[in-house]
Amino acid sequence: MPPDQSQDPPLFALLNEIAIIEHLARNRLERVLPDGLRASHFVVLNHLVRMGDGRSLARIARAVQVERPAMTNTIQKLEARGLVHVGPHPTDGRGKLVFLTEAGRAARREAVAAATGAITPITQGFDQAEILAALPLLRRLRAALDAARDGDEPTPEV
Repeated sequence: MPPDQSQDPPLFALLNEIAIIEHLARNRLERVLPDGLRASHFVVLNHLVRMGDGRSLARIARAVQVERPAMTNTIQKLEARGLVHVGPHPTDGRGKLVFLTEAGRAARREAVAAATGAITPITQGFDQAEILAALPLLRRLRAALDAARDGDEPTPEV
């Protein structure tokens, strides 16, 4: 029998459930991503679609909370596949900006469709209204956690 977790503080229990869901969803996502795309690649493509093109490597790394060398590696892999284009920063001679290509946008759409297709059979018992009702709380929680990051600028959405 599993240990009794009923005495855990509600906020901890909520965050624990979210962490488990994220782990399970990421594993499922990785299995269905198209053409060898990895979850770390999808996160960058998704970020650029949601937040807009022309973001610096450092800003993307901060937003997805990885070290800059790891982000540089991810961006290089995406660029080699033709999914992003890296160009010079117009005001910072050393900086570079990342832009999605049409192939990158298409890969993100394909990944979203694959992920949705993989999760839909599992969530047949969930009512659309339940899902929509959960979003405001989750978005507020994400925003609060994002705003509390040490020394980082808040990012509206990853």
